[in-house]
Amino acid sequence: MTTTARPTTATSDPTRNHARAAGIFYLLTFAASLPAFAVIGSAVNPDLTVAAGHDTQLLTAGFLDFVTALACIGSAVALFPVLKRQNQALALGFVTSRLLEAAIIMTGVVSLLAVVTLNQNGTGTTGTSQALVAVRDWTFLFGPGFMASINAVLLGTLMYQSRLVPRIIPTLGLIGAPLLFTANIATLFGHHEQTSAITMLATVPIACWELSVGGWMAFKGFKPAPVTAGLTKVD
Repeated sequence: MTTTARPTTATSDPTRNHARAAGIFYLLTFAASLPAFAVIGSAVNPDLTVAAGHDTQLLTAGFLDFVTALACIGSAVALFPVLKRQNQALALGFVTSRLLEAAIIMTGVVSLLAVVTLNQNGTGTTGTSQALVAVRDWTFLFGPGFMASINAVLLGTLMYQSRLVPRIIPTLGLIGAPLLFTANIATLFGHHEQTSAITMLATVPIACWELSVGGWMAFKGFKPAPVTAGLTKVD
């Protein structure tokens, strides 16, 4: 009696879950950070004072920034097992830079929540609250500002070399990184505000890079590339 061999099923992409998770985390940073930015802007006055009755807004913004920090870490952890196959040193640098960005963001979160505590206890002074808000402003410059440029250089280089996504996507990041870094340097030395039109314009390429790479990974996954050739299991 002859037996008929069962057809074999195609091997699934072993990197798909890593790409999907990283893409979702990248998109989550947009979903959390943009509302947080808007909420803080509505609660904090130009002189860094916080009007009475805005504790809920500050708590909401703090929680959203907390989510952003966790998403930063999640994206790096999800990508590392794949990216280390291209260049382990750069991949480790990317993970470290995302961890540092998350730590800086969390410093800003704690400073905002400290303002809420002082308001609720009635023990804070205007000067103290302004100082804490100023701390958050500086963390916004060094976290989502400077670190976003460094992240773009590291991840953009890895993605460009590996061809895991279309090269036009990391090219956006590699072009936008020096533009944003330069704008942030100008902000650091008082040439313009971080929310100025110049900085916002310099942020556009980086925003497009992060949104496009996140969307591609979440919905398309990685392209077939030499770095994943013959891969059956991500180490």
